[in-house]
Amino acid sequence: MEPSSLPESVFPAEESSPVPQRKRHILVGVTGSVAALKLPLLINELLKIPGLEVKVVTTERAKHFYNAQEIPVTLYGDEDEWQLWKGRSDPVLHIELRRWADLMLVAPLDANTLAKLANGICDNLLTCVIRAWDLSKPLLFCPAMNTAMWEHPITAQQVEQLKGFGYTEIPCVVKKLVCGDEGQ
Repeated sequence: MEPSSLPESVFPAEESSPVPQRKRHILVGVTGSVAALKLPLLINELLKIPGLEVKVVTTERAKHFYNAQEIPVTLYGDEDEWQLWKGRSDPVLHIELRRWADLMLVAPLDANTLAKLANGICDNLLTCVIRAWDLSKPLLFCPAMNTAMWEHPITAQQVEQLKGFGYTEIPCVVKKLVCGDEGQ
């Protein structure tokens, strides 16, 4: 998960106008890949983009790799989904987040969550947001796993399944991995 700028086609260019433009909303999903240790860097880079508001949805396993105190934006986890909803008229967090966001970026997307998404499993806040995602809005995903996992034949099938839903893959890069291996 290397920081880079968003593709230009993600948000259409806006013409200059004296009328203030509304902020763009990016929802970042983070999963239990060791690449999640770069979440603070990713968020800080996104916050440098003028007019961008960022929120994060994390899996429980992702929390192992970063310090929540280093995340300067709202961070949601599974417990928030259940604390928010008490009764029939209360908001449902995964629906509220999908409404709020103009774009979703899942970075990193670990092998476990990739498999869940490809098979329609929604057993945590992040997978529920993605299952409820408005397909007219962009969803970008950044697979991040050990090269041996990446090269397993099921991974390519699962990536293609997500692309078939209309999601956009941000491809892996080749580098030295945290485990010491060199690879994607």
